[in-house]
Amino acid sequence: MTSIADIEIPADGTGTGQLFEAVPSLTCEMERVIASSGHGLWLAGPSQSEIDAALDEADAIGTYSQISSDEDRWLYDIEFEPDTVDPFEIVLEEGGTVLSASASDGTWLLSIRVVDRESVSSLYDRLDDNDVTPTIVRLFDLAEESHSQCGLTARQYETLVAAIDHGYFEIPREVSMQELSEELGISHQALSERLRRAYRALVTAELNVTEEDTAAPPIPTN
Repeated sequence: MTSIADIEIPADGTGTGQLFEAVPSLTCEMERVIASSGHGLWLAGPSQSEIDAALDEADAIGTYSQISSDEDRWLYDIEFEPDTVDPFEIVLEEGGTVLSASASDGTWLLSIRVVDRESVSSLYDRLDDNDVTPTIVRLFDLAEESHSQCGLTARQYETLVAAIDHGYFEIPREVSMQELSEELGISHQALSERLRRAYRALVTAELNVTEEDTAAPPIPTN
């Protein structure tokens, strides 16, 4: 049964450890860049000159290049040296998928999809063997019950997962709604309606509101 594991990993000992030592205010967020030769990382916090200096000095960084920017953060394509502990590659090698990854205060938080709970155990051991001991923050199975608990139908859930996997929610988007609808084999209109219903179901469940709570007030008449 497919599971989701949210784990914390200290940056110290990984490819980004020296960056946080050099600029403790640094924050990172992984970008799902399929065409990238390395890892797409949004870096923010200090100035860009401080970030570039830290990248230049980090022994674990092989090559890097800036590929985009957004207000006060910068997107870099970063390749680690071959002997560097790369937790993202370890996740992939263990058959997992990194759904999201962000870091601040020298700690990474990864949300990972795995085929079963045994895979989480194997991933934990693999990271631990590389002196990067993870902390499992949350672990749950993607059973059908998890869909209904959020108010989602199975199709709505599958659509949201596909949207995440194809980068629809990334900034900027990596796939258009038209492209995603073609990937799913449904019309643009059907996809739009399914996503809107899924958003409403998630928000209603998260905020714990009822239909009466979300109903618009009547328009007064004179």
